[in-house]
Amino acid sequence: MIEIVKRGIISAGLALMMSGIANAEVTITQGKTLIPDGEANHVKDLTVQNEKLAFALAIESAAPWGVPRGALVDLSVVTNGRIEGDKIAFADFIPNSWSAWPNDGKVVEIIENTPQRATIKIRRNFAAVDITTWYSLAAGDDQITLKTVMRNNGENTLSLTSGFTLWADAGQMFEVPGLNEEKFRHSKTLSDRIVGYDRDWAFALHAPYFDRNTYGGRDMYKAHTLKPGAQQTFEAALQVVPDGDLAPVVKAEAARRGEATGALHGRVTAQNGNVPDNAMVIVRRQNHLYAWTLATNGNYQIDLPVGEYEVFGTASGHADSPVQKITVTADSDQSYHFTDLALPGELVLKVEDADTAAPLDARISIAEGQEPLVAYLGRQTFFTELTPVGQAKVALAPGQYTINIDAGAGFERPMQHLEVTLTSGKVSEYKVKIASLTDTAEHQWYGADLHHHGNVLEATTPPETVVRSQLAAGLDLTFISEHDSIVNFAEFAALSAQRKVPFIPSIEVSPSWGHMNPFPIDLDATFNVDSGTDDIHTLVKAMEDMGAVVIPMNHPYNDFGYYTNLAKNEVTGGATDAFRLLEINIATNNAPTLAQLHRLWDGRKPVYMTAGTDTHDAWSQRSGAIRMLAHVSESLTPQSYAQALKAGHSYASTGPLIYPHRVNFGDTTHAGQTWPVDVVAVNGLNEVRLIGQGGKVLHTVSFDNQPLSQHQRVILPIPAEAQDWVSIEVDDQAGKKAWSNPLWLTVN
Repeated sequence: MIEIVKRGIISAGLALMMSGIANAEVTITQGKTLIPDGEANHVKDLTVQNEKLAFALAIESAAPWGVPRGALVDLSVVTNGRIEGDKIAFADFIPNSWSAWPNDGKVVEIIENTPQRATIKIRRNFAAVDITTWYSLAAGDDQITLKTVMRNNGENTLSLTSGFTLWADAGQMFEVPGLNEEKFRHSKTLSDRIVGYDRDWAFALHAPYFDRNTYGGRDMYKAHTLKPGAQQTFEAALQVVPDGDLAPVVKAEAARRGEATGALHGRVTAQNGNVPDNAMVIVRRQNHLYAWTLATNGNYQIDLPVGEYEVFGTASGHADSPVQKITVTADSDQSYHFTDLALPGELVLKVEDADTAAPLDARISIAEGQEPLVAYLGRQTFFTELTPVGQAKVALAPGQYTINIDAGAGFERPMQHLEVTLTSGKVSEYKVKIASLTDTAEHQWYGADLHHHGNVLEATTPPETVVRSQLAAGLDLTFISEHDSIVNFAEFAALSAQRKVPFIPSIEVSPSWGHMNPFPIDLDATFNVDSGTDDIHTLVKAMEDMGAVVIPMNHPYNDFGYYTNLAKNEVTGGATDAFRLLEINIATNNAPTLAQLHRLWDGRKPVYMTAGTDTHDAWSQRSGAIRMLAHVSESLTPQSYAQALKAGHSYASTGPLIYPHRVNFGDTTHAGQTWPVDVVAVNGLNEVRLIGQGGKVLHTVSFDNQPLSQHQRVILPIPAEAQDWVSIEVDDQAGKKAWSNPLWLTVN
């Protein structure tokens, strides 16, 4: 159900675009959004704009991740009347973390539509809870005022985790400074805002109600109960800044909280007197990054709340200045200059195999040394080039570093540590040789990270960096699964072909009640269904029509997992038997998934494992940290690899490697026999377990209190009384694990 109640005049999108209006007035435009790269593309969608910002509400366009229509999905800076472009995937209210969202309608009402202010009211339901949100923008303001009222019209008291979120689709997130380890608010928390940012924009979500900041700083939630007939109000503001400077954010926060401030100003320059790229002043408070401000033409100024701070100048590739400890008092005005930033040095690395001298793809990260605190100053992780293989060049601040060099993510090769000294204005070259412990491909075992994102919606890694990251992890196939999108297929296919690596195209079909990664799908496939409204059977049919060999179930037991919401009767369309793979996910608790697999195997149901990292940012997350290794005896293609997983000829691992002999996972043998298996772990083996019906441990081989053992053959006795199946689990000495699919048993 949709109803739009209009008060005042709504401009038609085309008319407004043609008019070139550029003034301080607020306008509401109905139709496809005027925001470049925006997702609100329906004729009933609404775009609100003043001279500083523009945002769009998806009245009838699909919102991400199965969120019901009526959400804020586009947000942009406006400069001199020009709308710069959308930088978010989603910035709206979520009623109960990222759980399923049962919804059957909405009402849209335009409350105010004058040159001075626009206010839009949208009422939706979360099952029996009424959720009403007001979006308001005033002329000359850089903030959208947000207010949501939840009212429980049901008969049961609800325990909820609710609040506004900010999911950028570019740049980086800066979480609330001063949270505790669990990301909860406490007495020493320094702020109540989060910031998505890049060099030329910053969006801040001010949320004074919050008590926890989750999902990498994106969600500002409050835990609460809602009794029948009761209501809860959430108020926030979404601020837009036209560059990556947090001074306006800190100023707005202090004003909102009634905090007295003092000013800090001065200059930032390099040793040669020039103003370097991205020159800025970093502000720390109580040992936490608190804010930063840009030095425009070398000059900076920031107003800070009363208190104690540490400040220093920095810039891209330059050494940090000495730290200044300052005390800010009410209405104070202090001057500090940082005018001697040391110029960058250049690090050149070549990485190769110690035995063959073959170049190796590698992930390179700063373990010790100056690390950029603001992402657009430079990364602390980078990768060797796609071509030439095994080479990397990067400008870094001069100084001493410990660099971690990872070619194989701890699976086939150990991590190497390199001590580096960089001199300002000089090139420092290093060659790194890494020995291989094993080569899974020589044994026809091939690895892939089967849940990986690029740069669609909230994911922020360009396709080339994804491919470089996956190759650096030592994976044999590349893989991509964007949320409800196939937009990057052609680019990933071309990049993979450049290195003659098979590419597995996938898509993460993302209703709010369960995610799925069908693969491989056709490169020219089209996705013509709506994961926000269509039922599971319609979605399964669409995935099959796209050419999928297998349909895995992602993170089955998290808030938006299929099994979680099936138990709540919140899966649209109910149950299906289409899933042949259940995901072991690096970022979730896998115990419920493993227990479910054991139950299925007890019933001799051929449902097997898949594994993936769910990486969205390959610089901060490690591609291939968990992977699926499949045995493919024929030519390696996306189809043959998928068929091997479908047949159970595979295992999941975060490090240890398994080479079964005589019979493979997914095969059938008699109970009462022995099973020879080679196990390999670059971190050293700790324990091998034979698992049987009900998840019971049938046999254990321990390497505890023994000299470092990295490669052993173990003979596993399969008890004559064992029924239905056995599988293998391996632990290494670093706590990394591997879990195999079952070997099916017949009674001898």
